[in-house]
Amino acid sequence: MSGELREELEKHLEALKIQTSCVNHPPVFTVEEMMPHLQDVNGVVTKNLFLKDKKKKSLWLVSVRHDRQVNLNELAKKLALGSGNLRFADEATMLDKLKVGQGCATALALLFDKEHVVKAVLDRDLLEGGHHMIYFHPMTNAATVGMTPEDLLRFLKDTGHEPVLENFE
Repeated sequence: MSGELREELEKHLEALKIQTSCVNHPPVFTVEEMMPHLQDVNGVVTKNLFLKDKKKKSLWLVSVRHDRQVNLNELAKKLALGSGNLRFADEATMLDKLKVGQGCATALALLFDKEHVVKAVLDRDLLEGGHHMIYFHPMTNAATVGMTPEDLLRFLKDTGHEPVLENFE
């Protein structure tokens, strides 16, 4: 199924005239496993967290530079959710809303959130850090695809997901 979803994503990116750079690699489940395959890319690699708000039941896809630490309590405060309210969402919810499973979380999966129930949060550095390209999994953890910060923003807005920008230094 991920092959069909990746194809649909690629067609959507083509329709938006978004140029991408792709690196195919063995399936990876952590940033540590992925990084050796991406030594030669010109840009920043992301890690992506699929989270839920315990009280409001909101869903969040958080994309940050791969080398950032994400403190869920601090992030919850920044998003005005109150400390202790962010948790990792379960894989069944991720499959239902974003059509990807564990190890494949990606901002590019927001294309499949047709009901707009998942809110996008981006590390401000991804857009404002002067990076040539930003890299995400394209619906599979056996590849990593890059696009310019401007194209990422255009893609997210096109899917109906205006991202919340946060600092993660």
